Amino acid sequence: MMLYLALKYLHVIGAAVLLGTGAGIAFFMLRAHLTGEAAVIAAVARMVVLADFLFTATAVVAQPITGIALAEQAGYSLNESWIVASIALYVLTGAFWIPVVWIQLQMRDLASAAASQGKPLPARYYQLFRIWFAFGFPAFAAVLAIFWLMISRPSIW
Repeated sequence: MMLYLALKYLHVIGAAVLLGTGAGIAFFMLRAHLTGEAAVIAAVARMVVLADFLFTATAVVAQPITGIALAEQAGYSLNESWIVASIALYVLTGAFWIPVVWIQLQMRDLASAAASQGKPLPARYYQLFRIWFAFGFPAFAAVLAIFWLMISRPSIW
């Protein structure tokens, strides 16, 4: 029972970290972008990239490990429909998150270069921002759906 509770605790903390850092990163990047100031965007993007590597990446690795161990401890089959759906949504989220990390690195570098040269943000920055912004919606919706599946554990099929 103690192992089950420890795994559940770690899994819930990991889920909270994913949701919280995702929402926080989106908020701070959007707010920085809205200033239009390359130096502000560069500074915020540096912190966002660091947060993604320290917190999000750690949780991304921990979630499947704790989730599989938790399902095993609770006696659930990994073929349960809500678990299969959760895993599919997790993969979908990752399919959006991985490019977003690369995009954030590019946005950071473009903003840093513009700030150090005293130039405006280049068109490429704005192209990347639009993609970054668009990718956030399906990824965030998938994470919210995963939370619902974890809480309600519905029989989908």
